[in-house]
Amino acid sequence: MSYANSRIPESAQAGIHEQLARRVERHVAEPFRKPYADYNRAAFDASLAGWDRRAPLILDAGCGVGHSTIQLARMFPDHWVIGVDQSEDRLNRRKPYPDALLPTNMVFVRADLVDYWRLACDAGLRLARHYILYPNPWPKIGHLARRWHAHPVFPFIPRLGGLLECRSNWRVYIEEFASALGLVTGHETGWEVFEAPLPLTPFERKYRDSGQMLYRVCCDLDNDACARVSDGAR
Repeated sequence: MSYANSRIPESAQAGIHEQLARRVERHVAEPFRKPYADYNRAAFDASLAGWDRRAPLILDAGCGVGHSTIQLARMFPDHWVIGVDQSEDRLNRRKPYPDALLPTNMVFVRADLVDYWRLACDAGLRLARHYILYPNPWPKIGHLARRWHAHPVFPFIPRLGGLLECRSNWRVYIEEFASALGLVTGHETGWEVFEAPLPLTPFERKYRDSGQMLYRVCCDLDNDACARVSDGAR
């Protein structure tokens, strides 16, 4: 089986879902108040245990096997990088470096992001950078509510500030993410096609090598620069 044979998500949905705006507006008007699970509280505390409070924070949300967390920690050695994923199996998979060579400015924690994002808001955390890399697209029309931008937790995400970046190989997902972010922040939000000369995740490398187009939203939430993306913006 060929390595570069990844497929673009198949869906009958060709554009932004007609129910997206209504869902986002409802989530903004009715804050999500689901009780926190104790294991998520413990994971949140563990993620900050090694932080010296002076280092800027980076959150790698849904980090999977953690390759992106490692790369981000190497790219930003003066930051504290937190990789969060709900799958213990993914987090425990072998890393591309032996433990002795892993960056020391990072931590992996197993947690549900629905709780983790809200706990971070409750704690008043401000992120320098926030990555949501290739989340499950849930491409079926009836699965809209499972996409992060249509979930009740979504309004908490921009409250964390910083440079927020979401990447996907499904254009509709990024169009919807940009639209939902604009509804929450009140600022027009752009998206773009981009190249990945240094892929952050195994999925990104496979998508790129399969010849797929890659899409992203890049928004500086601290400077109201949600509409300002690099050349090639759509």
